[in-house]
Amino acid sequence: MNLSSLNADTGRLILRLSVGLLMLFHGIAKILNPGALDFIGGMLTDFGLPAVLAYGVYIGEVVAPLMVIVGWKTRIGGVVMAVNMLFAILLAHSGDFFSLSEHGGWMIELQMFYLMSALAVMFLGSGRLAIKPD
Repeated sequence: MNLSSLNADTGRLILRLSVGLLMLFHGIAKILNPGALDFIGGMLTDFGLPAVLAYGVYIGEVVAPLMVIVGWKTRIGGVVMAVNMLFAILLAHSGDFFSLSEHGGWMIELQMFYLMSALAVMFLGSGRLAIKPD
């Protein structure tokens, strides 16, 4: 393994750990506060979707981040997190898409950061520093 390859794999590891751990905290918060699923279910029904889909948040914010963190089926985990973020943006932040925060930042910059980071993980894969490199 040459230095260039090690640098690329280390960069992938940093990206995986960053987006995976930060997303996992959101999932843990939902586990600790099960009422959040009722709120998400309500938003889903407002869009004409079944409320049971709210349980998908556990896959998108707990299972997929764990896959990304450890580097097992990393690309699939990235896709699942990206889909999770698309739903979050559509359901909870669609009204903020063309808005700025009081500090001048894009109102949904955090959500877009998660979405774009998940997409980067999907395209880059795990690198060699993973349980099952891809």
